[in-house]
Amino acid sequence: MRRVAMAMLLLLFNLGAGSRSHSQVMEEASIPAAFAFEDTVPLKIVREAVPARSFSVVGPQGAFLGRQDGSFEAWIFPWKIFSDLRMTVEMKDYPVPVDVNEHAAVIEVRPDHTIITFAHSNFRIREVLFAPEHAPDGAGVIGFFQFQAVRPMTVTVQFTPEMKRMWPAPSDDYVSAEWVKTATGGFYAMHMDFPDHAAGVEMPGAEPGILPPYQERAKFYPAQFVLHFNPTYDNGKIFPLLLTVADTAANARDVSLAAKLAALGGSLTSLYQDTAAYYREFLSHHLSVHTPDPDFNDAFAWAEVAMEQLRVKTTPDHDETALIAGIDASADSARPGFGWFFGRDALWSLYAVNSYGDFELARDEMEFLLRRQSPQGKIMHEWSQTAGLVDWKSLPYEYASADATPLLLMAANDYLQISGDADFLKQHWAEFQKAWTFECSHDSDGDGIYENTAGTGWVEAWMPGMPHQEIYLAALDQQASTAFASIARATGHREAGEDAERRAAFVAQQIEKEYFLTDMDFYAFSRNSNGTLDKSPTIYPSVADWDGTFHLTHPSGMLERWASQEFSTDWGTRDLSPTVSFYDPVSYHQGSVWPLFTGWVSLSEYRNGRALSAYAHLMQNADLTWSQDLGAVTELLSGEFFRWFGRSTSHQLWSSAMVISPALRGLFGLEWNAADQVLSVTPHVPATWNQASLSDVPLGTKHFSLSMRRAGTNLIVRLVDARAEIVHLGSHAAGAKIEHGTLEIPLPAVEVGLGHGLPEAGGITAQMKVIDQQESPRSLKLRLSAPAESKQSLFIRLNDPSVHVRVEGAELSSDATHLEVVFPSGNGYTEKTVGLAW
Repeated sequence: MRRVAMAMLLLLFNLGAGSRSHSQVMEEASIPAAFAFEDTVPLKIVREAVPARSFSVVGPQGAFLGRQDGSFEAWIFPWKIFSDLRMTVEMKDYPVPVDVNEHAAVIEVRPDHTIITFAHSNFRIREVLFAPEHAPDGAGVIGFFQFQAVRPMTVTVQFTPEMKRMWPAPSDDYVSAEWVKTATGGFYAMHMDFPDHAAGVEMPGAEPGILPPYQERAKFYPAQFVLHFNPTYDNGKIFPLLLTVADTAANARDVSLAAKLAALGGSLTSLYQDTAAYYREFLSHHLSVHTPDPDFNDAFAWAEVAMEQLRVKTTPDHDETALIAGIDASADSARPGFGWFFGRDALWSLYAVNSYGDFELARDEMEFLLRRQSPQGKIMHEWSQTAGLVDWKSLPYEYASADATPLLLMAANDYLQISGDADFLKQHWAEFQKAWTFECSHDSDGDGIYENTAGTGWVEAWMPGMPHQEIYLAALDQQASTAFASIARATGHREAGEDAERRAAFVAQQIEKEYFLTDMDFYAFSRNSNGTLDKSPTIYPSVADWDGTFHLTHPSGMLERWASQEFSTDWGTRDLSPTVSFYDPVSYHQGSVWPLFTGWVSLSEYRNGRALSAYAHLMQNADLTWSQDLGAVTELLSGEFFRWFGRSTSHQLWSSAMVISPALRGLFGLEWNAADQVLSVTPHVPATWNQASLSDVPLGTKHFSLSMRRAGTNLIVRLVDARAEIVHLGSHAAGAKIEHGTLEIPLPAVEVGLGHGLPEAGGITAQMKVIDQQESPRSLKLRLSAPAESKQSLFIRLNDPSVHVRVEGAELSSDATHLEVVFPSGNGYTEKTVGLAW
């Protein structure tokens, strides 16, 4: 296919006789020559730029997606406008051309913008990219450059014009990039074969680079913006990059494009400031955590931001808002990661959205899915941003999976419990009931459990063939039954609720009867239509604990194996045991590590009293915030080496959600009951923390702050708010009591804790694993594993300094702050049991 490359941007400051200065051009275009763009939102990540790693700048209507060498592609949804933007510099009296991208030095990421700084002995160039929160129609991303230099220089920026619609809509095979002169210099108009689509790209005051005449033999030439920069006049000034797209013949005319670009340039400052203000407001009005671990605090905040950035307006009418599954650079394709809408991705993620209090987004997402519900009641799996431009229903994607239907009921009930908004559920009762009916009607073998015959459960490929019924889907079916019972009661449908409760109890019994493997002390992966089982050990039974309403009765054997090196790498959990013949650590579904899986397992461990391993897994997800696309968490990683897949979507929705949900529902142990104004708190505060607090905890229509503070052998939990008297605190912790609105939770006299941190790139699993922990009022027993003959350390905390601690299997440090554990010889990992009594 055609590949016309075009060099984009950089404004022209022409120092020749009779030319206007850069400042004059910017003034005529109503664009400020400079403004304060650095300090906007306090949350930030600053790192040395790693050229091969991704970055993403995403907003409701567009995205810049690139690599940390500063090259990038630009999208105004659903159009890919250009790709591979790059810069070169030629300096006065310095006869060597400089590839600017080779000098990418620092990347600074904030919620509202990203800055990549290029550093050379003669110059500093800053590339500033943002996606306006309230962009005008036809716009979605804006960039600008700031130059500082010792010598005058000519800067050339080139890119490839694309004008491709996002997959799967067809696009023209040719785009013409033509230079259109204007009063402020000119812009590139990118026209298609037909006159109803076009884009404009402008740097006010710039001049074009190569413009091959018609007579020249057909050949690829980059189209270029060329800037002649004089440090005497131009140091510190900004040079905008403006983009617009048109979807009608009238708007695609050059004069219309010019007008839209001019208006966009005139509003650059206000759009930039508005986006910064939006994220300041977002962070100040959604749940935040405050702990002694600043990295964890920031990872939590970044997880919220990363999810919010994937809130996209649907196209072509921009009349709906929903969450896309993830995003990454598309290279030479029209698929920017998973930059479109997936039912199950969004629904797993709504638990995080509900818990940090963005009820509007939760409603928008559920209504988006309900509008696309099948006539039979099934909830959609996948909807492209260009689905309306093709015969989407004839393609095999819309209803490919079966799990979105029970997940809708679960997420809707979770929304109800936290928001108390029964009116929303009443408004959509018919759709929820239809989804419930669909779920109950797909049981071909008569065992009473929802089956994969309605679509794929979790896996999309499996050996030796696709499963008939997965425990993943069965566990969701059980929890969806409980959820629908709650929805029915809240909306005045008592009999339907009673029926659903009976079904939930029956499905729970059937799962135990059909799936538990006594000889393996594990639950099977799937059940075949003839009643036989696929006994492959996986992490999928962990989803049974997700809602907190259902628990498998024999989890211990699985929990021990999930915590061990068999499943647990140092960067997350594999989905499949390496003992299975078709295990493949670089496959999609048979041995890779997903932060999603790690989040499932972490919450299951918290709910089953395995707080140490749960904490280790939670922190693995949190630490991934700084690993690839800064501020976001990647889609999947190798099961053998610490490295993400080349095709892993770097900014993945549910990966970030799996920082938030296990933290709030596991580590802090929050449960909501807005109808009765009850907030239950059953925390597992790490031994290394003296205190923690949560701000803007949602409950119904109110938000509260919550503090947790150690006081000897008690954890004191308080609501910190003048309106706190209307909220009742509760806890499932043994011995917890409430006096005068204060919750006191007994703590053991002795606790131990773990550190956290990811291995170096390419590292293998070598960290200590806590396979089991058993506690009693006066003892703690830990079953540990680590590489043979290695020396490992545990933090120890004495909540009651008067106790005498007896240690077996480890040495207590001289200052009584750490336990030193030496593991026995052997091959690979070996085990050690450590006992503490007092």
